[in-house]
Amino acid sequence: MLAGLFNKLTGSTSVPAIEHDELVKAHQQRSCVIVDVREPHEFKGGHIPGAVNHPLSRFDPERLGHDKPVVLICQAGRRSATALRRALSAGRKDIRHYAGGMNGWRARGGSVA
Repeated sequence: MLAGLFNKLTGSTSVPAIEHDELVKAHQQRSCVIVDVREPHEFKGGHIPGAVNHPLSRFDPERLGHDKPVVLICQAGRRSATALRRALSAGRKDIRHYAGGMNGWRARGGSVA
């Protein structure tokens, strides 16, 4: 299901984002990889359980796995949007970002490790 939504991504000029409820469902179903692009000290301060850390300062789209769609997250949405644009420019299609970031995730009651 989520993969089908990712497949709808085209050459749109807008930044592909995932809504909160959709991210919660994908996280529960483990149907995506959540990549946190904050720096390691921020990641250690609390992240979505199961997320992996690929800091924007060293972000390389080639290091992202290809087995599941990817959702990028940061603190407030700016860095994940930057990482998303880099990944899209590198040819990734199965990728979006969570614009609310960890601030939005926490505000909506999302679990934090």
